[in-house]
Amino acid sequence: MSTGLPGTGVPGAGAPVAEPLTGGDVTLVEGASFCVSDAAGDMHPHRPHGVFFRDTRVVSGWQLLLDDEPLQPLSAHLPEPFSAVFTTRAAPRPGLADGTLVVERRRMAADGLREDVVVRNYGLEPAGIGLQLVVEADFADLFDVKEGRAGRRTVTQRTPRGEDLVLTVAHGGRGRGVRVRGQGATALPGALLWRAVVPAHGEWRTTIEVLPSTEDGEVGTSFPLDRPLESTAPAQRLRERRRASPDVTCDDPVLAQALRRSVLDLGALRIADPRRPGADVVAAGAPWFMALFGRDSLLTSWLALPFDPGLALGTLQTLADHQGRRVDPMSEEEPGKVLHEVRLGVDADRALGGSSVYYGSVDATPLFVVVLDALARWGAPLEEVRALLPAADRALEWVREHGDLDGDGFVEYRRKTDRGLLNQGWKDSGDAVSFADGRLAEGPIALVEVQAYVYGAYRARAHLARLVGDEGAATRWEQLAERLRRDVDEAFWMPGRGCYALALDGRKRQVDALASNQGHCLWTGLADPGKAAQVAEHLLSPAMFTGWGVRTLASTEGRYNPVSYHNGSVWPHDNALIASGLARYGFTEATQRIATGLLGAAAATGGRLPELFCGFERGEAPAPVPYPTSCSPQAWAAATPIGLLTALLRLDVCLPHGRCSTDPALPAHWGRVRLSGLGWGEEGVAVDSAAPGPRPLSAVAG
Repeated sequence: MSTGLPGTGVPGAGAPVAEPLTGGDVTLVEGASFCVSDAAGDMHPHRPHGVFFRDTRVVSGWQLLLDDEPLQPLSAHLPEPFSAVFTTRAAPRPGLADGTLVVERRRMAADGLREDVVVRNYGLEPAGIGLQLVVEADFADLFDVKEGRAGRRTVTQRTPRGEDLVLTVAHGGRGRGVRVRGQGATALPGALLWRAVVPAHGEWRTTIEVLPSTEDGEVGTSFPLDRPLESTAPAQRLRERRRASPDVTCDDPVLAQALRRSVLDLGALRIADPRRPGADVVAAGAPWFMALFGRDSLLTSWLALPFDPGLALGTLQTLADHQGRRVDPMSEEEPGKVLHEVRLGVDADRALGGSSVYYGSVDATPLFVVVLDALARWGAPLEEVRALLPAADRALEWVREHGDLDGDGFVEYRRKTDRGLLNQGWKDSGDAVSFADGRLAEGPIALVEVQAYVYGAYRARAHLARLVGDEGAATRWEQLAERLRRDVDEAFWMPGRGCYALALDGRKRQVDALASNQGHCLWTGLADPGKAAQVAEHLLSPAMFTGWGVRTLASTEGRYNPVSYHNGSVWPHDNALIASGLARYGFTEATQRIATGLLGAAAATGGRLPELFCGFERGEAPAPVPYPTSCSPQAWAAATPIGLLTALLRLDVCLPHGRCSTDPALPAHWGRVRLSGLGWGEEGVAVDSAAPGPRPLSAVAG
């Protein structure tokens, strides 16, 4: 996903950088909204804190004071991805050595925020208190907050209305506002005030709401004050997703915890498509990428597909709706191309390409076809698959007409203007494509994994043609796939190193760095079977495998840096695809090593894998070293445990053809795994690692 400033392609180049998220920061996420605060529940404008809605920070400052003193954090507990309970203590009362007032803040994020505040008095006499909530709003664009550029905009109006404080701003012809409502409060231009008496050994409580608004009106309506947090819309959606998820029984508690966290986080990151009720997509990750990203959403959908096929269908339908129709160099839109990202903030000119939709990725388009075929194999209704075939054909037309810049049969990229991303594969930072000696490659660049995705798309389209009875088309697509495999083998294979080149540069020279990208050739089946063992050996070598996972770039290469974004870090989703490829070629032990390493990393962080972590050896630290600005939760990292389990169950599924078998190769310490309700339909597919082999069609719904 993109992290760079427009026009640079390098993360944070030439820009002030916001103070990074710390281990004490607490992030809540629900759909397109999220909230970041400190461990006491307060939000500070000079840090990347706030309440964010549709890529805009609608609250930048939020500090609760009791008798003009800040609260001392005691604990922060997150029962769900969208909710937190902060337990804090007030300063001691006059004449006392210890504080007797404990303040609990129960918070939930959705289309805004709701916070229930409870003040408990453990003292021997009633406590008279003054409670003050200081509120600030800068309506800063998410890009500005992330890059430390917030503060350019000033609120035009601060209007107290009884219990409500309303803050509004107008910018570029678009308006944004927020209403902060405090039950029983007195509103001032910058704060809400309460005066109360808390009985001895008693409590006092209030509820605060944050309700964002746009030029179309107020949108925060999920917080009825007469209902507990557990009965609100986000909590109800979570319960519905849990009911729809497969039943999972695992002997290994680490695997069970990771899968449970996957389901929770993927649910919290869901975004509703207003044009298609029920057709949800997934945001890329919190806090910086709470938006639809084509590549991220597609790969997340593929990894999570056995558990949640509806996510793949919603993602494909939404991306098809936004599929490119014209040639626009600024946004890099082209006919048939699948988008890179959608941004909804006020400052569209700050987004890549200067518009809300940017198309500068070279891999999302073939991945669209790969995911459509996987969805069909897991039993999606044939009419839904047929409806998406025209979009798949437009995507493949883009691959052959626009994606191949020089007619050599490979898909290359070169950004169209200086507003676009310099690198347009999944490693999209400006220094991510380099030679072994550290020199940066110059474009047009043909990435090896993109050719693997195109190969997978050709094979997928052949299978889809057979599903609808078009044998002639199936044969043509298979022939294209085999021709591409031969061409890649000739152009990318490096006999001297025994691996595939990272890319070809603009002069068709092999970009010879040893990188994880070649593992994706195993994932789609592009890698020559006679060369796969050498690829696997490199991926699990000490230069690449840390014990936690496979590095993005080997430690032997010129640009290796374990604390970089793409040049030596470990990305869980990258490893999940590599593990799937290793399992495909029969490298069971290597697959198990990656899965065991990643789940060990997840266990160190409560079951949740971050977007990435640093590439230090496992023996150098007791837990993976966090990358400072890594997203968590993050979509394809959240789907990784599902992908790892699927790979090691070695499922062979094509429900339209009545095929469903499994040959489990789980690590011994995982014990037994039982799943039911996989795939499409009310009953779905059942899998038991203790009972491998073909499954009867009675286990398949629909």
